[in-house]
Amino acid sequence: MHQQPEILSLNDIKKLVDTFYERIREDKLLGPVFNERIQDRWPVHLEKMYKFWQTVLLQEHTYFGSPFPPHAQLPVGHAHFAAWLKLFNTTVDELFTGEKAEEAKWRAAKMAEMFAAKIDYAKKNPFNIQ
Repeated sequence: MHQQPEILSLNDIKKLVDTFYERIREDKLLGPVFNERIQDRWPVHLEKMYKFWQTVLLQEHTYFGSPFPPHAQLPVGHAHFAAWLKLFNTTVDELFTGEKAEEAKWRAAKMAEMFAAKIDYAKKNPFNIQ
């Protein structure tokens, strides 16, 4: 049995992102939310995700922006974030191993936690969206 590779390059990031979002699009819970919001702009979204993860995991600063605002008004709850995180972790584990793979899962968990809390807050305080 061969060892999965580590996440070392932009090509690795692209493989992770492409595989993950392919699965997202087919997911019964998450697919409709993503497809409704993104529609035919998937190439733009994927490019943004490549840059985000390249910046976060490889310290190659290509992503500039704030990841939360585009998600602030999404009709999602904790079940969506749990499903998103499970799918992300499964994808990472199937494709990669090593320090960067573990970091990717840790960062995804922190992001899901923060986004879920912020969206929950925004729903309860519609006039205080940050």
